Amino acid sequence: MHGGSTTLSKLHIVELNHKKTSAITKIGTLDISKLLNQVNNLKDNDWDTAEEFEVNYNKTNVQNNQNSRKALHDTKHIIFRFVNKQQSTFEYIQCSRWEKWSSILLPIMDQATEYLAYENRFYPKVMLANLPAKKFIKPHKDGDKAGYIPHKIHVPLKTNADAFFFLENERHHFEEGVAYEVNNGKRHSVVNNGDSDRIHLIFECLDFDLQTREIQEQIISQTKS
Repeated sequence: MHGGSTTLSKLHIVELNHKKTSAITKIGTLDISKLLNQVNNLKDNDWDTAEEFEVNYNKTNVQNNQNSRKALHDTKHIIFRFVNKQQSTFEYIQCSRWEKWSSILLPIMDQATEYLAYENRFYPKVMLANLPAKKFIKPHKDGDKAGYIPHKIHVPLKTNADAFFFLENERHHFEEGVAYEVNNGKRHSVVNNGDSDRIHLIFECLDFDLQTREIQEQIISQTKS
């Protein structure tokens, strides 16, 4: 599948995942040629539109506070799917550009997650993340436990030899066109010391069949495909 009671507390409505990597798993090489061609045609004003700030409350906090040291301060995004987990029932959001890009994104995401062997995979969050040259993402975890239950997959589309991902105290260089699962519940950071932008496809994956009835109903009612 690509595509609860509101009185229950947020602590009782959680996603489920029994196979999350403990650190970093190198999945394998993917065909990113069609997606890369699309990315190369993007203009500056395609990144960080009003919709990105509307759906991603982390970016809104940065926008409203120029002195904020939030982890996403220097990162630009194009968001296709997102999940609002700041309320008792999760809101699965399908953004306006998903319909146009999904035919290019889904084959890559499906290939990257074959190793999980889920019959019905669901992708709660899907986005492009652009960390410009000479910028960094400070050490952080992706929210509270509810924020880092799904599998988190990175697929570098454009990078350079001086761009590094740090998990705890270990430094990693992610290769273009290779998929990696990362444990975003551990402290991680990114530095781009190169002279070119670092652009990744980043998405989450869940086994739809493993989720509670409440989560399944929310996903079905709030997504189109």
